[in-house]
Amino acid sequence: MELTLLGTGAPAGLPRPDCPCAACATALGDAARGATALLVDGTLLLDLTPGAALAAARAGHSLTGVRQVLLSHPHDGPAVEVPAGLPQPGRVPDGRELALLTGHRVRALALDAPGTGYAVSGPGGQRLLYLPPGGAPAGLEERSVEPYDMVLADVLGRPDALARLRRVGAVGPTTDVVAVHIDHDVPPDGELPRRLAAAGARAVPDGTTLAVGAYEDVPDVPRRTLVVGGARSGKSVEAERRLEAFPDVLYVATGGTRTGDGEWAARVTSHRERRPGSWHTVETCDLVPLLKDDGAPLLVDCLSLWLTDAMDSVGAWDDAEWAGGGERALRARVTELTDAVRHTRRTMVAVSNEVGSGIVPATASGRRYRDELGRLNAAFAAECEHVLLVVAGQSLSLRG
Repeated sequence: MELTLLGTGAPAGLPRPDCPCAACATALGDAARGATALLVDGTLLLDLTPGAALAAARAGHSLTGVRQVLLSHPHDGPAVEVPAGLPQPGRVPDGRELALLTGHRVRALALDAPGTGYAVSGPGGQRLLYLPPGGAPAGLEERSVEPYDMVLADVLGRPDALARLRRVGAVGPTTDVVAVHIDHDVPPDGELPRRLAAAGARAVPDGTTLAVGAYEDVPDVPRRTLVVGGARSGKSVEAERRLEAFPDVLYVATGGTRTGDGEWAARVTSHRERRPGSWHTVETCDLVPLLKDDGAPLLVDCLSLWLTDAMDSVGAWDDAEWAGGGERALRARVTELTDAVRHTRRTMVAVSNEVGSGIVPATASGRRYRDELGRLNAAFAAECEHVLLVVAGQSLSLRG
């Protein structure tokens, strides 16, 4: 089954008309995107958008062979003149299946938001799933689903849709996930492919033709990632973003609870409210057993609080205890942790603070903590496939 993406952008396109933002200002050449529309084997058109005939011609195709036009958006979209010879657009009711004379079968999926999703099977048995902007499948939890060969979805706007599909097996290791409905909410300068790769997805330019069932371009999701940054740099948001397209993530909070500290409680509440509802939380600094176990992806936030607990346990704040064995005990704790990271089979994203670029602490214990955190970050990063530095909300890839 051959699929041509006549457009890959949001309904308003990219750049948006009259929008001065940085993403729109740099959406030039291959980065410019028309509203998403898909041409399947030259016979089925999913979503009719302005300029579809011209987009098809640019991609080396014609719409003259189209026998069915189906709409997916919550509404039928802006008034679009139907090109001569093209069938009038329609919509398949949820749960119903449409059989085409070409051997294609199209089943409409119910969504958790207005709109229609389409599962398309080709004459050769290949299967693709197409979801509209802002939509995620509903009612998948009750049954297992065979993996699709290709999924086209609003990966950036609804990463939880991808998580739902992964939970029931509809997206597997060989599923080619292609992001569509791409809007201007992703910063320029390579941020789009980096975010998509973290979700196991990719983007392609308008006019690209793909063979459904070709798996060689499926991105490898890094198993181990370290995200470092200063205070309020956006490092926790970046770490959460890297796992929001995966189900049943275990969020490991190393900070614990602080009785009577309202400001700390507000921070914890803010973190909890922005996590997906399918995630689970555990408060612990005992990371080694979690890394040794198999299971859902781990998000550890953060290593700097883990280090505080470890230094407390070895008496590192007292000079005499530090010199009398505390330093050796802490080194052993760090080695045990980094060994567990090296051998873990779980997907893991860890957060840590970068404090070495700030003011030199006035106390010996403060300088000791700064130095030990620098050593911990370096040792941890050495065991990770991907290391990110977050500065002013911008992520810089140091490795991977």
